[in-house]
Amino acid sequence: MDLSKLYRPSSLNSYQFIAITGLIMSIGAHLILHFFAPQHRPDGFNWLYVCWTGLYIVGSLINLFGKPDEGHHHH
Repeated sequence: MDLSKLYRPSSLNSYQFIAITGLIMSIGAHLILHFFAPQHRPDGFNWLYVCWTGLYIVGSLINLFGKPDEGHHHH
């Protein structure tokens, strides 16, 4: 089992990449709302972190235990 598939950017699958990008964007939005509109944060905003973490875990399981593709062979 290659654990570098959990952290090396070139080894991430699309689910992991989307989850990390979503997490970074959510943190940025959270900071903007915290400093510029502290009273206007939407209800349930923190559930985004749970969703991104869940997506990353699912993507990691697929990446670690999924069967590798044979790829496309052009003849």
